[in-house]
Amino acid sequence: MATRDEMALSFGSAAGEYQTGRPSYPAAAVEWLLAPAGEHPRVADVGAGTGKLTAALLDAGADVIAVEPDAAMLATLREALPAVETLIGAAERMNLPDESVDAVVLGQAWHWVDVVAASAEVGRVLKPGGVLGLVWNIRDVSTPWVVRLGAIMKGSHAEELLSGAGPAVAAPFGALEHESWRWSRRLTRSELAAMVRSRSYVITATPSERDRILAEVEELFAASCHRGEDGVEIIDLPYRTEAFRSIRR
Repeated sequence: MATRDEMALSFGSAAGEYQTGRPSYPAAAVEWLLAPAGEHPRVADVGAGTGKLTAALLDAGADVIAVEPDAAMLATLREALPAVETLIGAAERMNLPDESVDAVVLGQAWHWVDVVAASAEVGRVLKPGGVLGLVWNIRDVSTPWVVRLGAIMKGSHAEELLSGAGPAVAAPFGALEHESWRWSRRLTRSELAAMVRSRSYVITATPSERDRILAEVEELFAASCHRGEDGVEIIDLPYRTEAFRSIRR
């Protein structure tokens, strides 16, 4: 089985699947994260991946710089969002000047970081009163077929974190505010398969284990899908978006 570090750095080999299979974020959640930063804030999207959260931040009126450790993921982001400034970096080492941004946000990423080092680095680059925002899209397991999907794919580090005590931060940040949203995403057969292939456990699995997972997901889709108005087979995947924020002290 792959180590935690190997999983954290595995996504670049599946950047295309990540871009196709992963969801964006509800506008209300993004607006809530940015609210303390004021209008048109300068925002560092750290662990930006292929730009799912980056695009939502732009839609919310932010000026965004995308920071990502994986060059392959960042290349995909640049193709989708060519006007966005990009940097190779990580939460613990952003390569940004002191007090240079109004907000730092991480989507699907804080569970990979060294909390103490990342909190200190975020505090360094934030302006006084700036906001740290953390957000995750988590599948809503109140639907039976989603429970089965999770059993096939195995749990994620993010799901483990959010089902327990939740995310932690360190100085210069205090208590985290928390909000949650429920919503649903409509997926075709190929989009669901891409989502599955974009997960770190599946990326780093042995070929036989990956084949088993994809075959069982295919069976689950066939048993659970319905036809849309255009006749295409689709499935509605329910999500919870969990968002947290804290102001730099």
